[in-house]
Amino acid sequence: MNETIIEDWGDASEVMTRLAGSWSFERVIEAQGRMQGIGIFSSLDVERLAYREQGRLKLQNGTELQAEREYVFRKRDRGFDVFFKETPLRLFHAISLSASDDGALNGSADHLCNLDHYQSSYTFLADGRFVIRHVVSGPRKGYMMTTTYTRVA
Repeated sequence: MNETIIEDWGDASEVMTRLAGSWSFERVIEAQGRMQGIGIFSSLDVERLAYREQGRLKLQNGTELQAEREYVFRKRDRGFDVFFKETPLRLFHAISLSASDDGALNGSADHLCNLDHYQSSYTFLADGRFVIRHVVSGPRKGYMMTTTYTRVA
């Protein structure tokens, strides 16, 4: 693993700490719609952050909806686990981060949900933004969703 320090993120072990706070986001759901909103990471304890987002989803057919989503992130060596906020918590995926030559921290994971397959990637950019991409394929779903987060000042 490359232990490079990434400007605004530090190394992989520091990402969870630096996520805490408010983020604006723009999401593109390929061939389906767009969403803008605010995501907030708040501390649950020393190892976990609650994530809650709210925003306005505009579908390609013109329909607009209020939308929200919640997860729990748990710190782990060189990355984090992401859980669906359910009782009990259910693992979505485990992300291990490593530095890339382009000055970012990257991690990816797969998740099988019934027969649909999620390929997820996280990229923490040197400028302080981060991007989450989910490529979903299967008998019930097929899309790519890319969300870019920018720290709220």
